[in-house]
Amino acid sequence: MSETQENQPPKADKSTPSPFDTSDETQRDEREHVGSDPITLPSHVAGSGTLHRLVENARDYAKASTAENTNKAYTADWKHFVRWCRLKGTDPLPPSPEMIGLYLTDLAAPTGPSPALSVTTIERRLSGLAWNYAQRGLLLDRKNRHIATVLAGIKRKHARPPTQKEAILPEDILAMVAILPFDLRGLRDRAILLLGYAGGLRRSEIVSLDVGRDDTIDPSGWIDIQDAGAVLTLNAKTGWREVEIGRGSSKLTCPVHALEQWLQFSKIDFGPVFVRTSRDGKRPLEARLSDKHVARLIKHTVLKSGIRADLAEKDRLALFSGHSLRAGLASSAEIDERYVQKHLGHASAEMTRRYQRRRDRFRVNLTKAAGL
Repeated sequence: MSETQENQPPKADKSTPSPFDTSDETQRDEREHVGSDPITLPSHVAGSGTLHRLVENARDYAKASTAENTNKAYTADWKHFVRWCRLKGTDPLPPSPEMIGLYLTDLAAPTGPSPALSVTTIERRLSGLAWNYAQRGLLLDRKNRHIATVLAGIKRKHARPPTQKEAILPEDILAMVAILPFDLRGLRDRAILLLGYAGGLRRSEIVSLDVGRDDTIDPSGWIDIQDAGAVLTLNAKTGWREVEIGRGSSKLTCPVHALEQWLQFSKIDFGPVFVRTSRDGKRPLEARLSDKHVARLIKHTVLKSGIRADLAEKDRLALFSGHSLRAGLASSAEIDERYVQKHLGHASAEMTRRYQRRRDRFRVNLTKAAGL
């Protein structure tokens, strides 16, 4: 990975310009923003220092009710809808099921130069609007016929099977870690790949790890290295869970050994496990790594190790992402499915099967079981 790319703040994701944006718009309507004070004291209650502190704490909890990336997406959804309403000569408040139905229609079959959005993105936009209205104390009835029937028609006409990222298989992960150097940065990136693969971790879960439980004010996860392996405690999408990662058969590919090597040579014994390094790659810095680094690392090592060399470079880059680590473990672990489900923290076996790219689909043959 290049030093400049790693140690600079991640660039904001670029999005396709919207035809609803107005270049001469110089004033911001307060309606574009989620109410800055969604939680307040009742009008008939006199304020006090204690009550104001409770209000501030309640706002913090309300903000933490959804992930940071979700909050950003919902805020962007609201801004987009407000601009669309302006161009159509209407007001976003109060919620109008008729106008929202037309908005969804314009997203699916735009009248302007913008490309049509996928069904998944349209559903996310609708969820963003419902959330934003709720923050203002308003209810958006998603079952209203002007919304529900339009969305059902969009799904029926435009829905496509979800595209899945390619799984990183055992021979792939071995090739990827083999091309990494043994300097400090190489030790860190090797630990990231092996730990992420063996743990079936999301990229956000990898970079959120701390060395100890109480190292940060609001911990999202920490590690406990034992003789037989490492236990990771994670605050994931489905709540807190423990992930047990046993030691491997070889030190060269053992995720726990790779983690120990990184912690030993970086002299990290407190705070974030995975941090940035200096430009020369010889000194750890204090700043925690961004989860975008994991995605870049996967794509970089996939290219350098020659995985799927039969495809053009841009196609290879599009095939792999952070989820390729989770899919790789789910596809390669030859054990009972329920153990894979627990390891990945899935609420259902069906979700686990979505990650299994090469499972035996006909291991249970209901045709024969039914006597045919």
